[in-house]
Amino acid sequence: MLELLGAGEVRSLASELDLRPTKKLGQNFVIDPNTIRKIVAAANLEASDKVVEIGPGLGSLTLGLLEKVDQLVAIEFDEKLANRLVDTLKQKAPDKSCRIIHADAMTVTKLDMQPDALVANLPYNISVPVILHFLENFPSISKVLVLVQAEVAARLVAGPGSKTYGSPSAKLAWYGKATAAGVVSRSIFWPVPNVDSALVYFEKRSIPLPTHLRAEVFRVIDGAFAQRRKTLRQALAAWAGSPDLAEKILVKAGVSPQARGEDLGIDEFIEVAKLK
Repeated sequence: MLELLGAGEVRSLASELDLRPTKKLGQNFVIDPNTIRKIVAAANLEASDKVVEIGPGLGSLTLGLLEKVDQLVAIEFDEKLANRLVDTLKQKAPDKSCRIIHADAMTVTKLDMQPDALVANLPYNISVPVILHFLENFPSISKVLVLVQAEVAARLVAGPGSKTYGSPSAKLAWYGKATAAGVVSRSIFWPVPNVDSALVYFEKRSIPLPTHLRAEVFRVIDGAFAQRRKTLRQALAAWAGSPDLAEKILVKAGVSPQARGEDLGIDEFIEVAKLK
């Protein structure tokens, strides 16, 4: 087993780099090695899995992942953190293979490996775009584990009819199934955040949906949830060309024009999109 970062080391590294994290989500570092190992266990990884980590920060989760897998790519936006992580891994995991890339994760469309899994501790404001970006650009990814704000986690795992069901849930359902994988105590972060966090595990469909339909389906989803309180007849008017055209498409797809976006599952969104 590797020696993971504890609270003292995290604070020492932050001081060395002159980091002054605030309590905004996304600027909190995990300081408990036991929690790191629980997060890694929840990812259901095999030693042979090729894993991409987004936002490794000081390397707490990175080291935990390297205990489990043989191939890891870590993508870090902050150049100072990326450079320091190189040294941390040399010190704590000299025999492990980890490539560190300094980049905005949303600009990464190619890697020198085909990743099997995505694992990340993500700020709430980029969590959904990052997940969808990597599922779109790396079809080889079959499983995802993310640590996100509890409110975001609820949206990701929500199903039709739920108050938290929305565009993120529907779009994620295009790729597969998201499930709640546990809550994480605020006390394992430094500084302690003002919000709760939770784990979401995602498993990709064994048979992918037709790629050529995705863009249109996502346009329908965006339209349906742009104004949640509107009926689909009104909400999809701009997409279809008019309320009357939207109604014709909805009826033909077997969907009530008086339904709202939150009433539809991914299969129904697909049927609507096919008729444009």
